[in-house]
Amino acid sequence: MRAAKAKGWTLEEFMALPAGGPFRYEIVGEELLMTPSPDTRHQRIARNLLRILDLFLQSHPLGEVFGVPYDVVLSHDPLRVVQPDLLYVSRERRSIIGPSHVEGSPDLVVEILSEGTGQRDRRDKFSLYERSLVPEYWIVDPESESVQSFRLSDGRYADSGVYRTDTLLSTPLLPGLAFPVRALFPA
Repeated sequence: MRAAKAKGWTLEEFMALPAGGPFRYEIVGEELLMTPSPDTRHQRIARNLLRILDLFLQSHPLGEVFGVPYDVVLSHDPLRVVQPDLLYVSRERRSIIGPSHVEGSPDLVVEILSEGTGQRDRRDKFSLYERSLVPEYWIVDPESESVQSFRLSDGRYADSGVYRTDTLLSTPLLPGLAFPVRALFPA
């Protein structure tokens, strides 16, 4: 991961960064973070979760799910732009989905830990998502094959549980969804 100062950047400057290259760009804190593409296992986990949620949403039209690369502009002043590994926006809040990015807080963001991103996902992004009032945040840990879920309560994240391979993961955001955590992790 490489970082550069991003204090005072505008959305137009951020959007002018080269697309499709070897890096994912985000502005967290006052730094422009350039993270290499995730490894194969990470990609498979993201694909599995995207399939599960997308299949569920096809039969339960509650909203829309997106995978990376897809920018989420959490604020303009200061500029805060992230690319969660996966995000969900409810039908009621679909107005935040624009032609090139999401403008505002998704209902759910998911980060899959990678080598070098664990501390940022658990501390910096956790704090940013909490301050941005993202209702639910999942941290997927490929090493322990678990998902930790946090739900916003009175403006703060409350730990709503650690789900391991032998448990079902569900969320009040998607009534009726329950899937075995084991389904995320390739054999």
